[in-house]
Formats: sequence, structure tokens, C-alpha cells
Amino acid sequence: MTDGQTIRPLTSLRFFAAAWVVLFHYWPKLHTDIALPALLDKGYLGVELFFILSGFILCHVYRTALEEGRFRYGHFLWARLARVYPLHLATLAGMIILGVGAGLLGLSIDRNILSWESLPANIFLVQAWGFAPAAAFNHPSWSISAEWFAYLTFPVFGWAALALKDRPLVAVGGAVLLMVGLYSAFESLTGFPLTRATIAWGALRIIPCFALGCALHAFWRARPAVSRLLAGLGTGFCLVGVITVSSFSGPDALIVPLLGGLILFLARLAQTGAKVLEQGPLVYLGEISYSIYMICVPWKIVFVNLASRFLQISDERLPLGLWLVFLVSVVPLAACSYHLIENPARARMKLWSDSWDARRRSAVPA
Repeated sequence: MTDGQTIRPLTSLRFFAAAWVVLFHYWPKLHTDIALPALLDKGYLGVELFFILSGFILCHVYRTALEEGRFRYGHFLWARLARVYPLHLATLAGMIILGVGAGLLGLSIDRNILSWESLPANIFLVQAWGFAPAAAFNHPSWSISAEWFAYLTFPVFGWAALALKDRPLVAVGGAVLLMVGLYSAFESLTGFPLTRATIAWGALRIIPCFALGCALHAFWRARPAVSRLLAGLGTGFCLVGVITVSSFSGPDALIVPLLGGLILFLARLAQTGAKVLEQGPLVYLGEISYSIYMICVPWKIVFVNLASRFLQISDERLPLGLWLVFLVSVVPLAACSYHLIENPARARMKLWSDSWDARRRSAVPA
């Protein structure tokens, strides 16, 4: 169901997006002769799922304000900054400490981690705009830089979705065509898929996904669910489609729209009152998914290096039992990150915003 502005199944879905990315990063550290399964090899598309969700949810939260002329751009940007920046800054500082400490202890880490030339771009969240010379510090933060680009340009996406609110199929069709065309043109020009771009073209990578999320929200608002059965069948079709096409290493240009369809039909299921993905533990895991995503690579560096050092593992691949500990432990660590850094800092920044608003209103003559 939807709770105010929260669509609970979509919150839960964020955890599965994060888990897909984590398994993509962690599987190569498992000591096994089994090659990376094709489904996990597509785990980088968990980022695309986050990007589509971002467009959908931001339209869900701010569409009415846009329609009624109450949208405050500065307030919006501050709220989005409060959502992503404190944990980004904490992990950035943590990676600097980790990199310096590893050097002092003689541990092996990627030499690009401490690319000081990339530090200003990381501080100002423009490392995915082509301003960072190396994939430095906490590399997953490139996607937060891409998100920041989408936040800055959100009014363009939001107003475009509003302009097509009475023609939502045109909006969705246009977004899909934009995606397919951009994916094809980009790979032709660069020789690699846009869905694998990070610091060089990450800001471009989010555009078709964010546009699709906004268009899907327009469709969801214009065509409310009338049948729980049809919404369930649509959800199942998209989920099976994502798993099947990914398992056969199908084209990303097919998988990503299916991820968008999964979001749409889960939201439609919520409209019907279905309880799919609404269980409390799943929703909580979705709430800490940003922390899971942001700490997974730092934790990989710490855990694998320490395990390799103390257990004399030469190839950095862990036995199954230890690998499972490595995998599962990212969740409680993320919970600590969420409760100690992410959530308190967001609340503090919101208090600052409320205080500034109150002072501004008190300064205006009656």
C-alpha cells in the first residue's frame, strides 16, 4: 500500500537493487570454480534500477507541488543533499583514512584510491561528470554524483512529465525510445555500453533511466490499477523477464525497461492494497539500502585484505564459509551506518532548513 508519500514495496525493492550490486562486486572474491553467473554478471544494472526508482519517487513526492506552483527549487536541492551527502562525505573521509592506513601497514589497495587530483570532484559531487581523472576513493559514489546531476535538472524532467500527463503512453514510449537510441549511439561511438559508464559518463547514464522513472509515474497516476490480478501478472512477467534475459546475458536495452515495468506494476499492486514486499523487515532493509550500497566496496577492501593477510590467501578469494560471513556482515554494518551517520545527519540538515524557514518567515513584515 501507499503510506502518505511512501510506496512501501518500492522501498523494499531498493534492497534488492543494492543486493544485486553487492553480489556483482563480491562474487569474484569467492573461492570457487563456478564462473560468475550471468544473472549476477548483470548486477551493475542494480544502479539502473536505483535511477529509475529515483525518477519515479521524486515525481511521486513533488508532482503536486509542481502542478500547483509550490515547488521550491532550493528547498528541494537541500532535501536531496541531506539525503545523500552526509554519508558520501563520511565514506570519502573513511576511504582516505583507509588508504593512508593501508599504506602505512603495507596492505595492498588500488593505487587510484588516493587520487588527490580527484578529491575536489568528489567533494563537489561532480566526479561522474568527467571532472575526476581516476575512479578514486569510494568508487560507488559516482552514482551519487549522477543522482546529483538529475536532482539539479529535476524540474526539466518533472515539467516534461506534467506536459504529457494526459498522454502517459507517449511519455513512456518516448522515454524507452530515448533509452534505446542513446544506448545504441553511445556504444557505437565509445565501444562500450552506457550502462557500464561510471566517472566518465555517469551523468549521461542516469538521464534515460530518470526520464523513464518520471514517465512511468505519469502513467501510474493517469491509469490507476483496477485489477490486483493484472497488476500481479504484470509484476510476475517483468520479474521473470529480468531474471530470464539477464541469465542469458541479454541486451541491457531490454532488461532496463523490464526493470521499469517491475517498478510500475509493484506500485500498481500497492494501489490495490496488496501486501507484496510490505513486510516490515524488507521495508527496513530498503531504508538502509543506501548505506549498504555506499559501504559495500570499503568493506570489501577491508575484509578481503585482512583475511588475505591473516590467512595467507594469495589470490584474495575466500572460502565459502568466510565469504558468507563477508557477504552477510554488510547488512549490520549498513544498519550502524544508517543509524549513526545517514539518518541523524539527514534529520539535522532538515532541522537547519526548518530553522532557516522560520527565521525567514519571522523577518517578513505582517
